[in-house]
Amino acid sequence: MRRKTTHSEKYIHCSNLTVFLRNFAHKNIFMTEIASYFPITDPTLIFFVVLLIILFAPIIMGKLRIPHIIGMVLAGVAMGKYGFNILARDDSFELFGKVGLYYIMFLASLEMDMEGVKRNSGRFLAFGLLTNAVPLLLTFVASICLLRYSVLASLLLGCIMASNTLIAYPIVGRYGLQRKPSVTLSVGSSMISLLMALVTLAAIVASQDSNTGWTFWAWFVVKFALYCGAMAVLVPRLTRWFLRRYSDAVMQFIFVMSMLFMSAALSEAVGLEGIFGAFLSGLILNRYIPHVSPLMNRIEFIGNALFIPYFLIGVGMLINVRLLFEGGNILMVVFVVAFFGTAGKAIAAYLSARLFRLPFSSGNMMFGLTSAHAAGAIAMIMVGMRIEVVPGQVLVNDDMLNGVVIMILVTCIISTITTERAAQQITLRDQEMPHDETSAEEEKMLIPMKYPEYAIRLVNLAMMMRNPKSKSALVGLNVVYDDADMRRNQESGQQLLERVAQYAASTDIQMQTQVRVAANIANGIRHAFKEFGATEIIIGMHMHREVSAKFWGDFHQSLFNGLNNQIIMARLTQPLATIRRIQVVVPSRAQFEPGFYRWLERVARLAANLECKTLFHGREDVLPLIETFFKTRHESVRTDFNVMTHWAEMPQIAQTIADDHLFFVVTARKGTVSYKNALELLPEEIMSNFSGKNIMIIFPDQHGDAMDEMTFAQPQHTEDSSAYEAIGKLLKLSPEQYYTFFIKPIESYNDSILICHS
Repeated sequence: MRRKTTHSEKYIHCSNLTVFLRNFAHKNIFMTEIASYFPITDPTLIFFVVLLIILFAPIIMGKLRIPHIIGMVLAGVAMGKYGFNILARDDSFELFGKVGLYYIMFLASLEMDMEGVKRNSGRFLAFGLLTNAVPLLLTFVASICLLRYSVLASLLLGCIMASNTLIAYPIVGRYGLQRKPSVTLSVGSSMISLLMALVTLAAIVASQDSNTGWTFWAWFVVKFALYCGAMAVLVPRLTRWFLRRYSDAVMQFIFVMSMLFMSAALSEAVGLEGIFGAFLSGLILNRYIPHVSPLMNRIEFIGNALFIPYFLIGVGMLINVRLLFEGGNILMVVFVVAFFGTAGKAIAAYLSARLFRLPFSSGNMMFGLTSAHAAGAIAMIMVGMRIEVVPGQVLVNDDMLNGVVIMILVTCIISTITTERAAQQITLRDQEMPHDETSAEEEKMLIPMKYPEYAIRLVNLAMMMRNPKSKSALVGLNVVYDDADMRRNQESGQQLLERVAQYAASTDIQMQTQVRVAANIANGIRHAFKEFGATEIIIGMHMHREVSAKFWGDFHQSLFNGLNNQIIMARLTQPLATIRRIQVVVPSRAQFEPGFYRWLERVARLAANLECKTLFHGREDVLPLIETFFKTRHESVRTDFNVMTHWAEMPQIAQTIADDHLFFVVTARKGTVSYKNALELLPEEIMSNFSGKNIMIIFPDQHGDAMDEMTFAQPQHTEDSSAYEAIGKLLKLSPEQYYTFFIKPIESYNDSILICHS
């Protein structure tokens, strides 16, 4: 039997209900008060929240094993007005978003292997045509047959899917694969497909304008040609002038950014999108910003830390995921556009990889990089919204607009996942390949320095010559005399080394430093060489005549005669980034020296980083070995070879050395197999024929340890000049006459002995 509720129990129930309703009302009021603060419109708070997203999105996505780029886009979806409406998409997203998009295109072209581009121009054009035509045709036909769109609307969707945005390119940079053939092909073809899509879009716009005729296209072609020609001619000259005159890091960065945005603005003035100008500026500045340089490091850091994430978050804020659940024709639009457009990109990528005989992993990379669509698609769809088919009816309806925006999210996810997987496959694939011995050897460069105005150039040179895979640090050394000024010189030396260590750290390269006190500079350098376990020395060439009138200075000759390891002496009159060509003079029998391939590797790395052509002068017995070395280990470096019969041809070679060339002289120590008496004339040759030029003198590795060879037969001290040279000066013989009377007979005798022994 059911018990009757008493009056007191009824009172308790009513009290509980009242409390519940009161609490519920308070919560609603509280939630309403919180909601009133959103979306955030204050610029300071918006920037703060964006920085939090940039900070925590990679951490969260890393735990979920999802690519970080997707995290940025999804964070934008959640924070935008179609998500939780936390952030208002103010002008900062427009500004930083456009800068981020320009940055992606600029970095992509800046890190391209330009020599690979020149060698494979046919491949670029073929892949560019395929990755543009196949998705355009598939999307065009599917839009007409399945969506029943008009020809113009279908062509617009085809243009959108024919182009692509390199949204997954930061993944490539994280794995260090920027110069892989598949990546270079993808970047170059993206620009070709974008250009073709923009031209097609211009044709669509022109078709709706009754005043447009052949004069429009003629004027467009003229403007485009003038724009490209002016950029290709003026920007390199302006860049060389600026980099030679100003070495300040901030000024160089601002200059590069100015060139980027000037190019983008001029591109828009011509009638193309600014991203084309950003890409073109990167191509032009490519050879002036070495991949291993503090300037490149700053450009990448600013872009990856701020501008590119801002752009990705802004793209996410445009995406309305709710539309997928509202049904209607939008699902069909998303499916047709995303499926057929992505399928077209896949067909083009894998077909090109098969035609070019590239591995399957390279096809994955090509598909991953070229399958994403972002701001370029939005810009094109916005252009379509301004086209009136008939009065009051625009070309793009709401379903098409929302379908394209949702398609951006889908393709970004596909592109990011595919590129991440392809990058891992390529990395593992390359690790299984055998490493060449020269690259795998451990190396440690010692850089003695004294003059602040020259120290940075020496460090730059070492960074471009070092093995990028080596984990060993550079060693900066300052040796001071043990005299009355020792303390003051120690302090100035310490300040110099701290400055260059900070400079090296800006490129993520560690530098050990030491200020050393010694009674003899050469001995101080040699002992530091031993203590640090260094493998070679890079040192500045003596240039201060007021310090010493001798060509080799007070200690250089004692240094290279007392140390059998490789020593590179450099005299650089301008920044390395402005060097256009390298010329190398190789003595006969240089291939028999133990350090032959070590100095070749250093020249090859420098040429690859500077992306300039290298011309070797030498005898017919050594040039084929050099050619084989470059073909097997550094195929991307452009090389040329000139037969030099006698060392007496140096004056003729000097006439071909321009101010922006770098001249290498491979010499030898006395008593070695490649040493020749003509090398005694090297100081006079350099002073008379190469004054004011960029010069590097290489003393290759020798067997043994010269520091332990203090015997009567092999003394550490070697006289600056021979008795023959003294006689020549007494008779006032010219260098050519000295060579004819003294050097050539001795060389002929040595060569005849070598032939008899062989």
